[in-house]
Amino acid sequence: MAKDKKSKFMQPMQISDDLSAVVGKGPMPRTEVTKKLWAYIKSNKCQDAKNKRNINPDDKLAKVFGAKKSVNMFEMTKLVSKHLS
Repeated sequence: MAKDKKSKFMQPMQISDDLSAVVGKGPMPRTEVTKKLWAYIKSNKCQDAKNKRNINPDDKLAKVFGAKKSVNMFEMTKLVSKHLS
């Protein structure tokens, strides 16, 4: 039996309007969303200077992450999932 089936992780997902404002228009796989999200976080200096695991959202990221002042990188995945379908 050949493994032709792509993993769920690589399947293109629909992206909410709030998330597409950060990563661009979808559909795209979760891996690509995460890559683009980190590129945005780094280029807009949203990473906490003292603790690099934390993200301090700007206005665009706040729409994705909700009302939180700071989000850790593990929590980010869960919050972003709500914007993928």
